Amino acid sequence: MGLTGTVLAIDAGNSKTDVAVVSAAGEVLATARGGGFRPPAVGVDRAMDALAVPVERALEEAGVSYVSQVSACLANADLPVEEERLAAAVTARAWGASVEVRNDTFAILRAGVSEPRGVAVVCGAGINCVGMRPDGRTARFPALGRLSGDWGGGWGLAEEALWHAARAEDGRGEPTELARALPARFGLPTTAALIESLHLGRLARDRRHELTPVLFSTAADGDPVARSLVDRLAEEVALMAKIALTRLDLLTEPTPVLLGGSVLAAGHPQLNDGIRTRLTAQAPLAEVQLVTAPPVLGAALLGLDHLGTTPEALERARLTWEPSRT
Repeated sequence: MGLTGTVLAIDAGNSKTDVAVVSAAGEVLATARGGGFRPPAVGVDRAMDALAVPVERALEEAGVSYVSQVSACLANADLPVEEERLAAAVTARAWGASVEVRNDTFAILRAGVSEPRGVAVVCGAGINCVGMRPDGRTARFPALGRLSGDWGGGWGLAEEALWHAARAEDGRGEPTELARALPARFGLPTTAALIESLHLGRLARDRRHELTPVLFSTAADGDPVARSLVDRLAEEVALMAKIALTRLDLLTEPTPVLLGGSVLAAGHPQLNDGIRTRLTAQAPLAEVQLVTAPPVLGAALLGLDHLGTTPEALERARLTWEPSRT
């Protein structure tokens, strides 16, 4: 196979990595899956070594050793300087003639739109929002947590829920069913016992994410405190989308606003209906929809965009991951 006309698409998240090799005609030649991509935790070199495992497996399966375009959408590429650093690390692996590294939220956005135009808000472990236009303009947020003004995400929601439960139990805050429901998730009698178990490491730190579904189920049962947190997240998602639309001058024309990530994809009625209601008021022309296609499709489409391929090729690639479109 010649040098031109082949894309190495990479969607590397914190928990897993998906890789695909795609021809300029939109044919998926090979796919592979690997573990999470976490440079802040293990360092760039070790993260790249882990990334190389599924990449090289996919290249071998496709029968190529070098592609014309590497389209890498990577977790933890939150700032332009981080994208540049990771692009240099990917380039050093000599997988392709040209390399483009973006934050992984761009993959979710491109996977959900027919052209590189729209806004995506992703709420999984954290929260992020990006937007793009076909002319190359983008909108984005640093997405560094509270340090950069963020609120929300599964991890942040778990902490907020536990904060309210602790204050309710000791009398500093408003009563809430969270004070019973959160420790019950782990078979513990009180919020104080849960806090102690987390603090002393009897419960692994990563298990805090299990508190987020409890928050939503408690809200669905009508608890005012839990419902207020869900409403606050809906407001935050709508606000981020509105700001991205404003920055890209898209408020005055119909524009897709994609919702992705585990928290938004779970389909909590209060949250998703709240987002739609608020966006209708703030950005009446926004077209809100959930993203169901895998993000690696978005990475592939971004690579094919770079090659200047045909609409038919883009559709052929999309049909590989979304066969229901036929």
